[in-house]
Amino acid sequence: MTLLLRTKLSLMMFLEFFIWGSWYVTMGTFLGINLQATGSQIGTAFSTQSFGAIIAPFIIGLIADRYFNAEKLLGGLHLLGGFFLFMAYQADSFTNFYPFIFIYMVLYMPTLALVNSVSFRQMTDPGTEFPSIRVWGTIGWIVSGLVISYVFFWDAADNMREGMLKNTFLMAAIASAALGIFSFTLPKTPPKARSDNKINIKDILGLDAISLLKDKNYAVFFISSILICIPLAFYYQNANPFLAEIGVSDPTGKMTIGQISEALFLLLLPYFFRKFGFKLTLIVGMIAWSVRYALFSLGDADQGLYLLIIGIALHGICYDFFFVSGQIYTDTKAGEKFQSAAQGMITLATYGLGMLIGFSIAGQITDVYLQADGLHDWQSIWQIPALIAILVVLFFSILFKNESINKKALNKPIEK
Repeated sequence: MTLLLRTKLSLMMFLEFFIWGSWYVTMGTFLGINLQATGSQIGTAFSTQSFGAIIAPFIIGLIADRYFNAEKLLGGLHLLGGFFLFMAYQADSFTNFYPFIFIYMVLYMPTLALVNSVSFRQMTDPGTEFPSIRVWGTIGWIVSGLVISYVFFWDAADNMREGMLKNTFLMAAIASAALGIFSFTLPKTPPKARSDNKINIKDILGLDAISLLKDKNYAVFFISSILICIPLAFYYQNANPFLAEIGVSDPTGKMTIGQISEALFLLLLPYFFRKFGFKLTLIVGMIAWSVRYALFSLGDADQGLYLLIIGIALHGICYDFFFVSGQIYTDTKAGEKFQSAAQGMITLATYGLGMLIGFSIAGQITDVYLQADGLHDWQSIWQIPALIAILVVLFFSILFKNESINKKALNKPIEK
């Protein structure tokens, strides 16, 4: 791979996740403070990710894989996405805001697959080349948080009250337009599927892989994956509003510690797999969710700040040890015949169904513990996902029988 091509693919990944990180982390805080949204409404806004994940396979399977070059579709989606982010930036109420963010996420979620497609088609050895390209996506997410907190100071207490967080959508809109234009300079990535081939909805949704659920172990893992998305939704929806409400300075910048942790533990994951096995690795990942929320329930912005920092730093273990491990496990169970279908099915189940349920529950719980003074009983809120995570651990530990993972799978590129 030439230096120019590597640079282009790295910049593509950087912008792809810079855009998402620019608004997604702080959206809950913005909606609650500036648009007076309820917890349920905030959960509804975050659930647009789930609808996007459900619709994305149709866009990829029916359009990208059959009719258009991946880089051109990527450019078109991001140009349209930039427009809808700009409209969300201008919204002055939740009612006006929601339609734009919904349409945006339907457009954005397919681009996660498209940037991977563009990357993989240029590589001769994805297992070696992809990680050094994909890591720029994590860097992009980190930089977006640092810019919000330490360059523009939009999440400073006074600036949040003045509505400065709405600028995160403007920043994301500009970055989306930039990536949209840049995408047309990327290497040509034509569709592989013939446009006259018969369309199979089962293939598009990954339903051919449903036979994997006949395996008791995989069925237990599959159900656990959906259930663990409930505590995951609490983090995505409530972490930034929680830190902002209790008075933690630069909350968005501090949350980038989680992405740094994610990158670190991604590199350590093969070691844990080989040392402790698949079952224990997943259990540690699920326990980390419970520990994280216990720390959130105990911490505060003063003497207990270190507890919150540790909780944020656990993100690498929480995410990598369960979700990335699960992608590898799914890949090995599916075999060559159902690999793509199986990944589509598990993504649909987790980011689609699981997160949809999770955001709904998280939003309702947040409303239940809203106090008369307008603040939340965060200690009680965080105890609920901590308990849910423990219940999932017990379910998985009792019913899942340990099995070895093909070592070759540990060297395959890992997608987020």
